[in-house]
Amino acid sequence: QVQLVESGGGLVQAGASLRLSCTASETILRADRMGWFRQAPGKERELVATIVISDSRTNYADAVKGRFTISRDNAKNTIELQMNSLKPEDTAAYYCWSWIQTKNVWGRGTQVTVAS
Repeated sequence: QVQLVESGGGLVQAGASLRLSCTASETILRADRMGWFRQAPGKERELVATIVISDSRTNYADAVKGRFTISRDNAKNTIELQMNSLKPEDTAAYYCWSWIQTKNVWGRGTQVTVAS
Protein backbone atom coordinates (compact mmCIF):
# COMPACT_ATOMS: atom_id res chain seq x y z
CA GLN A 1 0.00 0.00 0.00
CA VAL A 2 1.52 3.29 -1.09
CA GLN A 3 1.72 6.06 1.51
CA LEU A 4 1.41 9.76 0.75
CA VAL A 5 2.91 12.54 2.84
CA GLU A 6 2.12 16.21 2.28
CA SER A 7 4.26 19.19 3.22
CA GLY A 8 4.46 22.91 2.56
CA GLY A 9 1.37 24.28 4.25
CA GLY A 10 1.41 27.30 6.48
CA LEU A 11 -0.04 30.66 7.44
CA VAL A 12 0.26 33.40 4.81
CA GLN A 13 -1.28 36.72 3.92
CA ALA A 14 -3.72 37.15 1.06
CA GLY A 15 -1.88 37.45 -2.23
CA ALA A 16 1.04 35.27 -1.14
CA SER A 17 2.18 31.99 -2.66
CA LEU A 18 2.74 28.51 -1.28
CA ARG A 19 4.03 25.32 -2.84
CA LEU A 20 2.67 22.05 -1.53
CA SER A 21 4.49 18.78 -2.06
CA CYS A 22 3.26 15.22 -1.82
CA THR A 23 5.81 12.44 -1.59
CA ALA A 24 4.80 8.87 -2.31
CA SER A 25 6.49 5.92 -0.64
CA GLU A 26 6.99 4.18 -3.97
CA THR A 27 6.98 4.96 -7.67
CA ILE A 28 4.02 6.97 -8.87
CA LEU A 29 4.25 5.48 -12.35
CA ARG A 30 1.69 2.81 -11.55
CA ALA A 31 -0.88 5.39 -10.48
CA ASP A 32 -3.68 6.20 -12.85
CA ARG A 33 -3.99 9.73 -11.56
CA MET A 34 -3.06 11.82 -8.56
CA GLY A 35 -4.17 15.14 -7.22
CA TRP A 36 -5.12 17.48 -4.45
CA PHE A 37 -8.34 17.92 -2.54
CA ARG A 38 -9.14 20.38 0.22
CA GLN A 39 -11.59 20.59 3.07
CA ALA A 40 -12.53 23.69 5.02
CA PRO A 41 -14.25 23.52 8.42
CA GLY A 42 -17.90 22.61 8.04
CA LYS A 43 -17.48 21.93 4.31
CA GLU A 44 -17.27 18.81 2.22
CA ARG A 45 -13.95 17.79 0.74
CA GLU A 46 -13.62 19.22 -2.75
CA LEU A 47 -11.37 18.55 -5.70
CA VAL A 48 -8.66 21.13 -6.34
CA ALA A 49 -6.58 19.65 -9.15
CA THR A 50 -5.72 16.30 -10.69
CA ILE A 51 -3.05 15.03 -13.03
CA VAL A 52 -3.10 11.89 -15.15
CA ILE A 53 0.25 10.21 -14.62
CA SER A 54 0.52 8.59 -18.04
CA ASP A 55 -0.01 11.68 -20.20
CA SER A 56 0.13 14.64 -17.76
CA ARG A 57 -3.38 15.82 -18.51
CA THR A 58 -4.58 18.15 -15.78
CA ASN A 59 -7.90 19.31 -14.43
CA TYR A 60 -8.63 22.18 -12.07
CA ALA A 61 -11.53 23.39 -10.03
CA ASP A 62 -12.94 26.63 -11.40
CA ALA A 63 -12.08 28.41 -8.16
CA VAL A 64 -8.34 27.85 -8.64
CA LYS A 65 -7.89 28.00 -12.42
CA GLY A 66 -5.20 30.46 -13.38
CA ARG A 67 -3.79 30.56 -9.85
CA PHE A 68 -2.83 26.96 -9.01
CA THR A 69 -0.63 24.59 -11.01
CA ILE A 70 -0.28 20.86 -10.42
CA SER A 71 2.82 19.02 -11.57
CA ARG A 72 4.60 15.72 -11.08
CA ASP A 73 8.16 14.46 -10.81
CA ASN A 74 8.35 10.75 -11.50
CA ALA A 75 12.00 10.53 -10.46
CA LYS A 76 11.25 11.97 -7.02
CA ASN A 77 7.88 10.25 -6.63
CA THR A 78 6.21 13.56 -5.96
CA ILE A 79 3.39 15.74 -7.09
CA GLU A 80 3.28 19.41 -6.26
CA LEU A 81 0.74 22.18 -6.13
CA GLN A 82 1.97 25.69 -6.78
CA MET A 83 -0.55 28.11 -5.30
CA ASN A 84 -0.34 31.77 -6.26
CA SER A 85 -2.47 34.78 -5.39
CA LEU A 86 -3.89 33.01 -2.39
CA LYS A 87 -7.24 34.15 -1.05
CA PRO A 88 -8.86 33.67 2.35
CA GLU A 89 -11.31 31.34 0.61
CA ASP A 90 -8.40 28.98 -0.06
CA THR A 91 -8.03 28.29 3.67
CA ALA A 92 -8.44 24.55 4.18
CA ALA A 93 -6.68 21.31 4.93
CA TYR A 94 -5.14 20.11 1.68
CA TYR A 95 -4.95 16.39 1.01
CA CYS A 96 -2.86 14.50 -1.51
CA TRP A 97 -4.76 11.78 -3.33
CA SER A 98 -3.89 8.91 -5.62
CA TRP A 99 -5.85 6.35 -7.60
CA ILE A 100 -3.34 3.56 -7.69
CA GLN A 101 -3.63 -0.20 -8.00
CA THR A 102 -7.43 -0.04 -7.89
CA LYS A 103 -7.46 1.90 -4.61
CA ASN A 104 -7.99 5.44 -3.40
CA VAL A 105 -5.10 6.53 -1.19
CA TRP A 106 -5.06 9.69 0.90
CA GLY A 107 -2.38 11.60 2.73
CA ARG A 108 -2.91 12.97 6.22
CA GLY A 109 -3.24 16.55 5.01
CA THR A 110 -1.43 19.85 5.43
CA GLN A 111 -3.08 23.03 6.66
CA VAL A 112 -3.15 26.17 4.54
CA THR A 113 -4.41 29.31 6.23
CA VAL A 114 -4.71 32.58 4.32
CA ALA A 115 -5.23 35.66 6.46
CA SER A 116 -7.31 38.55 5.19
